Amino acid sequence: MPLYHKLGNIPPKRHTQFRKPNGNLYYEQLFGTVGFDGMYTNSYHEHRPTQVKEIRKHYSVAPKISKANNIQSYRLRGFQVTPENDFLESRKIVLTNSDCHIALAAPKHSTKDYFYKNTDSDELLFIHKGAGKLRTMLGNIDFKYGDYLIIPRGIIYKIDFDTEDNRLFIVESHRPIYTPKRYRNWFGQLLEHSPFCERDIRRPYELETNNEKGEFIIKVKKKDEIFDMVYATHPFDVIGYDGYNYPYAFSIHDFEPITGRIHQPPPVHQTFETDAFVVCSFVPRLYDYHPESIPAPYNHSNIDSDEVLYYVDGDFMSRNDVEAGHISLHPAGIPHGPHPGAVERSIGKKDTQELAVMVDTFKPLMVTEEAMKIADEKYFQSWLE
Repeated sequence: MPLYHKLGNIPPKRHTQFRKPNGNLYYEQLFGTVGFDGMYTNSYHEHRPTQVKEIRKHYSVAPKISKANNIQSYRLRGFQVTPENDFLESRKIVLTNSDCHIALAAPKHSTKDYFYKNTDSDELLFIHKGAGKLRTMLGNIDFKYGDYLIIPRGIIYKIDFDTEDNRLFIVESHRPIYTPKRYRNWFGQLLEHSPFCERDIRRPYELETNNEKGEFIIKVKKKDEIFDMVYATHPFDVIGYDGYNYPYAFSIHDFEPITGRIHQPPPVHQTFETDAFVVCSFVPRLYDYHPESIPAPYNHSNIDSDEVLYYVDGDFMSRNDVEAGHISLHPAGIPHGPHPGAVERSIGKKDTQELAVMVDTFKPLMVTEEAMKIADEKYFQSWLE
C-alpha cells in the first residue's frame, strides 16, 4: 500500500545505532519487495530475526488438479466446504494457475500453537463471516464482516476469531497486490475520482512487543509446501517500524460505487490489481438512469481472462438460483451474460443491493479436486431457454 506508516519507536536515521535502555543494540531488518526497488519497511527487533533452531517436517499443500484445461462454466457452492478446526487445514484451493490460488476456508479456531508466513504470495483474505483480530509482526488489525485483509508476502501472522462460525474467500497472489494505478496520481495518492481513499485504509494500530526466548514454531509456505521452522525467539519482538510495506484492511462497505446513465463496465468496480489479475467489488448502488437503460449487464466474451465471481449477500440481479457463498467461473474463450429473464427483470429497477467480489485472471484457471466436490456440473447449461 503506497502510504507511509510508523508504529512504535524508531531511531532518527536508518542504519544507525539504536540502543535499548541497557545499552545493547536493537536489531534492524529491512523488509523489502521487488529486490530493492519496491515498497519496504525498516523494523527494529529485540533479538536477531535470523535465529532458526530447527527445521522439522515439511509437507505438500499443492492443489490437486481435476481439469487442467477447462472451458466449462461452473457454479461452486462455497458454503458446502466443511468447517475445520485448524486455520491452515481449512483452506481449500478451488481454482489455480501459475499466478494465484483462489481458496475457500471455514476455520473454527484461532491459530494458537504456531505462527504462519507465506513466502510465495501476498494474501487477500475476504471476511464473509466472522470477526476477530489479525495479529502480525508489524502490528494488529481488528476485522469483521466485509473486510479485505491484505497481508504482504513474508509477514508473520496469527489470526484470532471471536466465534467458530467463520467463512473466508482467499486469493494467494504470486504477484504483489496494489491499489489500482488508474486511481493514483504520480505521487501514489488516490485521486478524487477513486471509489475509495486513504481514510478508508485501516493500518496496524497495536504493536505486540515480546522479549521471549524459547521455541516458536513458524509454519512457512514455500512453493506449495509447508515447513515447520523453530525459531529461538518470539517473532513478535518488533519495538517499532516505519515504511510502506505492511498489512492493512479495507472494508467492501467503504467502496463508493461509480454509476452512470448507461451500464458501466466492470473496471469501475476495480479495488485491487496485480500484473496478473484484478479484484473488483460489486456493492449496493443506484442503477443506470438513462430513460431507456437496461440495468442488467450485456453479454460479453471472455477473450483474455477467466472471470470468478464470489457472491457475498443481496439479490444477484443477473443470475438465477445463486446464493451467498456461491462462486461462478466463466472461463476465457466463451461469451457469458445474464441468465434468461434477468434482462427483462432489471428494466425499471432503480437500485441493487448485491454484494460480491470478482477476480479476473489473465491466465486460464485450472479446476481442482476440492472444487469438484462442491461443483454444479450442469451450470453451463443454465442459459438454455
